[in-house]
Amino acid sequence: QLQFAESGGELVQPGGSLRLSCTAEGRGSDDLAYYMIGWFRQVPGKEREGVSCISHGSRVSKTADSVKGRFTISRDDASKTIYLQMNNLRPEDTAIYYCARAGTWWSEDDCYSPAFYEYWGQGTQVTVSS
Repeated sequence: QLQFAESGGELVQPGGSLRLSCTAEGRGSDDLAYYMIGWFRQVPGKEREGVSCISHGSRVSKTADSVKGRFTISRDDASKTIYLQMNNLRPEDTAIYYCARAGTWWSEDDCYSPAFYEYWGQGTQVTVSS
């Protein structure tokens, strides 16, 4: 069974930075390079929100307007890890952050659609507060 382990979430002050990591493990993890990957976030009581996604080979990516210019997605397929660099963090960025794997094809229209993704990590808590 394919699994994802997210890490890097913690308490940070407004204006600070964090880098989240998402590492694939288990069956199918060796094929991660062929798949589209996304980052989502969720606040209790609210729907899961798409943050960013990246195609296989890092050819294209897409980032939500709410974090554009502050967050950057990247991937290192050799280590089976996807990253989310988060700069200039704001209190409204507080959420549980999840990574997820979609299919092998790039679909810009589905980047922020949770239903498009098949495998999910357990999430890592990011809290932005002074």
